[in-house]
Amino acid sequence: MSSPADGGRRYYGYTVVTACFFMQGVAIGAMVTYGVFLKYLQTEFGWSRAFLSGASSVVLVLMGAFGVLFGRLNDSLGPRKILLVSGIFLGCGYLLMSQLQAGWQLYVFYGLFVGIGLSSHDIVTLSTVARWFRKRRSTMTGVVKAGTGTGQFLIPLIASSLILTVGWRSTYLVIGAAILVVYVIASRLVRRSPEDMGLLPDGETIMGGEHAQTSGLEFGQALRTPQLWLCSMAYPCITFGTMTVLVHIVAHGSDMGMSATRAAAVVSIIGAVSVAGRLALGAVGDRIGSRKAFLLWFVFLLSALAWLQFAKSGWMLYVFAVVYGFAHGGFYTVLSPTVAELFGLRAHGAIFGFTYFFGTIGGAVGPVVSGWIFDSQQSYDSAFLLVLGLAIVALLLMLRVRPVQEVREAVSQV
Repeated sequence: MSSPADGGRRYYGYTVVTACFFMQGVAIGAMVTYGVFLKYLQTEFGWSRAFLSGASSVVLVLMGAFGVLFGRLNDSLGPRKILLVSGIFLGCGYLLMSQLQAGWQLYVFYGLFVGIGLSSHDIVTLSTVARWFRKRRSTMTGVVKAGTGTGQFLIPLIASSLILTVGWRSTYLVIGAAILVVYVIASRLVRRSPEDMGLLPDGETIMGGEHAQTSGLEFGQALRTPQLWLCSMAYPCITFGTMTVLVHIVAHGSDMGMSATRAAAVVSIIGAVSVAGRLALGAVGDRIGSRKAFLLWFVFLLSALAWLQFAKSGWMLYVFAVVYGFAHGGFYTVLSPTVAELFGLRAHGAIFGFTYFFGTIGGAVGPVVSGWIFDSQQSYDSAFLLVLGLAIVALLLMLRVRPVQEVREAVSQV
């Protein structure tokens, strides 16, 4: 993919996308393995599922809190050092998990280290990609998030196989080392914006639309809009369910009588199909707008969650994984472009980080509440019904969201 802007050489934005693809893959691929490790940790240490889910919730809270900070730093300082530091935290967290002996260590090694490490994987990478692409922003975001789906497909399967052959401790060592290698190399390739390299978004040669990189609302202005608060209420209603599924679906499949490998395959199917959802919703978003693509996405989510209420056998859980996987991938693709469409790029990192933080609150609460429901009822039925209800609430909130007037006017002039 070359551009006349640089004498026929490959547009550097695609290098940024490739680097972000691999960082997303190892970061989220590793994160979703927590559901694979869940029953092994429960067997070895005797901890309840609510306690184990609590560590995942700490990850989400810290990921959101540090995401706000890293988003603002990315707007001013750029992504390279932020990604490197967060990658070191992430890799070391998994390395330390191989030495796990006590409950407090679970919350420090996994909750604290992994939480800080994951805080840049979406906020910094997707905000950076949004600056490198304007016309193909949603598509390129989808490509980056396809890295997430690829990692979510491959890494749980690899982790499940490694656990059976070398044990869960050695598996954590392998995951931690892989993360460090990928982040150290890939973070060096990322640049804040095309302007920093004398380029224009999408590799354009004309100056039309260059002001779009600095148009939009300041963070303080966005805080005074109803759009920001509607998004901030809708996102946690969604992530309550997305994280509940990722943390508990493997254990749920095992409880239904599926083998450990077949149950882990549910998460891998979600990851594999999510690649199609990320690419498809990205392409659709560039055609009809990210907000409209977001609303279309709810059709797939609600269909999958409705099916889950009746999925009582292995094949039905696999059907759920296919439909839900498409929806899961699409959600994380439309988030960043929707924020750019609603509020512009002037403070994209800070605004995206703010809304993302609220999403992580929902993601933190979901697995703990669902784990508590299982511990008290020995069933996930009520938890899955709650997930469906909150998804409907999120749809009703997003139906009320429209782009801010100032941003709409700026886009019409590009």
